[in-house]
Amino acid sequence: MNLENISLLNYKNFESETFSFDPKINCFVGHNGVGKTNVLDAIYHLSFGKSYFNPITGQNIKHGEDFFVVEGLYDKNDRQEKIIVSAKKGNKKIIKRNGKAYDKLSEHIGFLPLVIISPADRDLIIEGSDTRRKFIDGVISQGDSQYLNALLKYNKVLLQRNALLKFFAANNTHNQDTLEIYDDQLSTLGTIIFEKRKAFVDIYLSIFLERYNAISSGNEVVNLVYSSQLIEKPLADLLKEGINKDKFSQYSNFGIHKDDLSFEIDGYPIKKFGSQGQQKSYLIALKLAQFDFIKQQSKVNPILLLDDIFDKLDEQRVAQIIALVNNENFGQLFISDTHAERTENIIKEIHQSYKMFRL
Repeated sequence: MNLENISLLNYKNFESETFSFDPKINCFVGHNGVGKTNVLDAIYHLSFGKSYFNPITGQNIKHGEDFFVVEGLYDKNDRQEKIIVSAKKGNKKIIKRNGKAYDKLSEHIGFLPLVIISPADRDLIIEGSDTRRKFIDGVISQGDSQYLNALLKYNKVLLQRNALLKFFAANNTHNQDTLEIYDDQLSTLGTIIFEKRKAFVDIYLSIFLERYNAISSGNEVVNLVYSSQLIEKPLADLLKEGINKDKFSQYSNFGIHKDDLSFEIDGYPIKKFGSQGQQKSYLIALKLAQFDFIKQQSKVNPILLLDDIFDKLDEQRVAQIIALVNNENFGQLFISDTHAERTENIIKEIHQSYKMFRL
């Protein structure tokens, strides 16, 4: 799968711009603030219907304008696919495939598999469990529509159950029959999600460890541990036993929305005990494993975006990463960097076709 060209209209800092791409490597170079990352984000937008860096739609519209349009032409399975994402202030975002709008955004997820490696990934280590759950959900959802649908339904029921708990507290009342309707739905959906997450981590861990060893010295032992309340007890039991706590807090304290991933190095949290270099290697291994996993599931080479990694890693480490993706197992690569010469020197060493865009 290749992205042949992209057109941007009123997208972030771009008024009107079109780029035609090389099927292998594409590099965006220029000073900070010229829009390198914005082009990569537009490519991400075409795959996921949202920005990687700013999910608030209106804030992706160029200042002073009322709308944006991002249009991409892809070659997938020897067929051309035109994807358009457009948004107008005050209106719902529209995603079209070959001129036909999707009824639901979720129908598009996974059609154009993509992985991004960015300095913003550090949030996976330093932020709370919600960020890591979104990571798991994003990886699994690209290849499993049943999982995505179960997750969307679960989150909707969870909001309704929490609203009911608040209603009970505000009106000094309680209706167990109504609560059990939500509990049954949460239990069914939550169990599906839990089983799929558990199976995913089992497969993903071995891929991740292989990737980490390939880009690090291999002297330390890293691990990825899935934690969930459902490991101890079925969700139906947890909801019944926790009802008093839920009523007091007016919130659902038990379920897969409390799951987490622990990132470990030598048996300790990498957040506290990993060096900056180890944390960076860990995150890159995590994302390259994501690439491998999605490729296995979709049978398609995902597009790979490398945003500003040259400024965050030494050149030898970057060269290692570029060399890793220099084979038939990887597809199209997009890179942003502030130094054109540095980028070109590393790219030339791997003897692949490439295109440089100076912004």
